[in-house]
This record gives sequence, C-alpha cells and structure tokens, in this order.
Amino acid sequence: MTKLKTLQATAKVTDILSLQVAPANIVKGENCLINSGKSIAQFGKHPIIVGGKKTLKLIETYLNPICEEFNLTPNYQSYSPDCTQTSLKRLENVVKSYKGDFIIGVGGGKALDTSKLLAYNCNLPVVTIPTSGATCAAWTALSNIYSESGGFEYDVSLRHCPNLLILDYNLVATAPVHTLVAGIGDAIAKWYEASVSSGDSSATLTIAAVQQARVLRDILLQKSETALNNPLSEEWKEVVDATVLLAGVSGGLGGANCRTVAAHAIHNALTHLTQTHNQLHGAKVAYGILVQLRLEEMVINNQLATTARQQLIKFYRQIGLPCTLEDLGLDNITLAQLRSTAELACQPSSDIHRLPFKVTPEQLLGAMVSTLV
Repeated sequence: MTKLKTLQATAKVTDILSLQVAPANIVKGENCLINSGKSIAQFGKHPIIVGGKKTLKLIETYLNPICEEFNLTPNYQSYSPDCTQTSLKRLENVVKSYKGDFIIGVGGGKALDTSKLLAYNCNLPVVTIPTSGATCAAWTALSNIYSESGGFEYDVSLRHCPNLLILDYNLVATAPVHTLVAGIGDAIAKWYEASVSSGDSSATLTIAAVQQARVLRDILLQKSETALNNPLSEEWKEVVDATVLLAGVSGGLGGANCRTVAAHAIHNALTHLTQTHNQLHGAKVAYGILVQLRLEEMVINNQLATTARQQLIKFYRQIGLPCTLEDLGLDNITLAQLRSTAELACQPSSDIHRLPFKVTPEQLLGAMVSTLV
C-alpha cells in the first residue's frame, strides 16, 4: 500500500465544508461600468447578455461601446417572463447555437438568478450587473426557480459566486426608489433569520456570519431613511452596498445555517397568490419578518420578539415597507386562500421548520393577520 493510500485509510472521516463566500472580483463606484471593459472582456468574445426587455434596452448604451472597443459580439436575450425551467432551456439553446463563451446578467433578482443558473448549467463564467438595490442576487451562489405562473418552486445552490460583480452607483440610481426599499427589507431579514437558524452554534464562521448580519441590520436601521431621500449621497451608497454586497456575506460565511427561516418561507408561499406578483421580493420578505417575530411571541412567549417587532413596524412606516396583508394588496384575500398559503408555508420541506419550535398552519395563519397587534 502506498503512503497516500495508507494515510487515506487511516484518516478520520470528517464532513467536507464547501462555502461560496463572495464573487471572485468586484468593481464598484460611480460610472464604473463604462470603464469595466477590460474586466468584462477577459471572459471571452461572445457574451450572452440576459435581462428583462426594458433593462436590455437600457444596458445597450453601456455595453455596446465596450463590445465595440474590445471586439465582442454580444447576443441580448430576455429571460422573461420569469426564472423558469422553460426560460432556462430556451437560453441554453441560444448559448449552444450562438457558441456563447460567457454570460452577463443584468437587472434585478430574477434576471440575475436566471443568468447565474444559465452559466452554471452551461459551465461558463458569469458577470452580474445589478440595476437596482433590490436584492443581493448579484453576489450569491444561489438561484430561485419559479413556476410558469410565478410561484416559487425551489432554489439551486451553485458551485461558486459570480466571477465578476459590477456595481455602478449611477446605474442603480436610475431605478425607482421602491426597489431599494425592497432591498432594505430583504437585507434586514438576514439578522432576524440568521440569529434564529444558527441556534446555539459555536462554529467560528457561523458566529462571524451572524455578527455580520447584526452589523447589516444596524446600518440599515440607522441610515436607510436619510439614504432614500438623498440618492448618490454617501449614506445612499452605504445602504446600496449593504443591500447588494453585505447582505450576501452572511449566507456565504454561514452557509445553510445562516440563510432563510420563516420570513423567506412566508415569501415563498405568498408568491403563489397572483395578487402579490406586483410586490417585489423584499417587500414580501419584510412582511414575513413581522410574521416570524409574531410567531415567536405567540408560540414561545418571546418578549424580545415583541420589542423587535414594534421597532421594525416604526422603521417600516418611515421608509414604506409593508406591515400587513392589506399593505401587500391582499385586502380581499379569502380565508380559504390565506389558509392555503399558511399550509404551503408549513409543508415539510419549508424553511419555516428552521425555527426552534414547531409551527402549525393555524398558528401561522393567526400570526399573518396580527402583525400589528
């Protein structure tokens, strides 16, 4: 037996931890996209540029000069209507027929999720260019898959975070204000979910991830209102950095132990109601945080959750995040629809079961209608 085989035979079996912490490279700053041609061109000559129809028209003014300067031949493709298996299959065929050698994802969460998963399926590099501060999708090694009707189905863990992330503040500043508001809702959830899902873990990286989530929460509570009123100010840039970049750190460092719990589980269930399709991801997650805290109050009489919920309600009112079903446009939801949503959020595979106590659909339904109690 060789020395290597002897070592392998006698080695203690341990779990292999695989973390996808951060993009390989990040470029950020005012008007930085137009000067990022060299960074983009390193990946190939035939980029497939994926985004929504409106975003593609916007981004051409930025990318066409780069493609001309660096002799790239782009192929612009809409991912619409959603990050679905059908859209992905169509785009994979485009990559093959066009012989694309890297992917550029441009837009919000669903466009970037589609781009990352397309690159993963085709074994190609991916560049992410967020056009709003609505999510941390430009950072993460994760993509969400939706049904043809817009309901969340499942997520896919990717081999690595994007190869390059370009955060152009001036581009992000062109997005409507409510997109950054939604990003604040999505990002602030990291603390309320990671602090619960991590349990009593003493693992170094888990502790680091939870503390990063706490810092993220504090930045958003302190600076969001000023930032929203002053686009491109230093406070605004710090909040955009928080929603697009720092929000991805907790999941990257902590892995599954520091990801979604009840807030995202409630979001996932709400996506199956067509009435919520005009609400951004982060808005539904923000409401889900209040429901999660309400569950902690109702089920285990957690008084700290009461204090946290009241603090968040005040914060939400200041910046325009939803606090109730009515705020989400669900004024006319029927009891049957609400019960069905609660049952979907409590199905066996749901992340709601990362809570340190059992939750029934009846308890969840009660929490969903009493977020302002």
